[in-house]
Amino acid sequence: MRVGFAVPQSGAWATPAHMRRIATRAEELGYHELWTFQRLLYPVGHPMGPTYRAVHDPLITLAHLSGVTSGIDLGVAVVNAYVPPVLMAKQLATLQTVAGGRLTAGIGLGWLPEEFTATGTGMKGRGRRGEEFVEVLRKAWRDEVVEHDGAFYRVPPSHIDPKPAPVPPRILLGGTAEVALRRAARLADGWVSSSREDLSAIAGRVELIRRELAASGRDASGFRFVCRGVTQVRPGDEDRALTGTYDKIRADVAALAARGVTDVFHDLNFDREIVTADPEEAMRRAEEALEALAP
Repeated sequence: MRVGFAVPQSGAWATPAHMRRIATRAEELGYHELWTFQRLLYPVGHPMGPTYRAVHDPLITLAHLSGVTSGIDLGVAVVNAYVPPVLMAKQLATLQTVAGGRLTAGIGLGWLPEEFTATGTGMKGRGRRGEEFVEVLRKAWRDEVVEHDGAFYRVPPSHIDPKPAPVPPRILLGGTAEVALRRAARLADGWVSSSREDLSAIAGRVELIRRELAASGRDASGFRFVCRGVTQVRPGDEDRALTGTYDKIRADVAALAARGVTDVFHDLNFDREIVTADPEEAMRRAEEALEALAP
């Protein structure tokens, strides 16, 4: 089991100094990956809650942290396919190169209508759009002359250089519907769960993807099953997975590994008590968790 940690990205505790402190200490403690997430905007009056109210850009955050770390992997879960794919391909390629090949790129379809409106993209056909989005990314990173003429995107014959070095970023896809799981098995290097995932049902999703990989002749040994751990440290154990004492959380991580999950990352940005706390108190709790949950 690979264990990662999400950097401070949401709310008052998400300062550059705190980001750097969590990133460098996580690397020292042997965590496998640092993670970020995306939220472009927060519609006025929306009930999403404090996690999404003020969120730093995930790729710029990782670019900054790539400069203060050297070996720990860097992941985004996820950036959504409602921007031009050639723009995203360029950004991800550059980040992969400056980070020395440490990037995992989670790609999502998006679910917030207001973000589609603000980016000038329609929500209709999101699944097909997402598939074509990944196709353009792969072409941009691989082909000497990139050309694409699809239902959603058109790229005239072009050079899109430099290519990501030393290799293209790994791509993860998310989703819980059967069609989304099958899409991940067909197109991606791994699958990533959402913050709303029912972790008691995750074994079934892993098994469905494994069956799809086998049916298509793909080798499942390198496929990653990544769980965003909505981790909430509490004085007593609770029924919700990854919520309770440190012993309970560690046991829950072991249970996820037994269900076929290959990666879990602890994300305190989704703990209301962290993102609404005084920044120094939030960091005190986060650093305690970082030490206690280290792999």
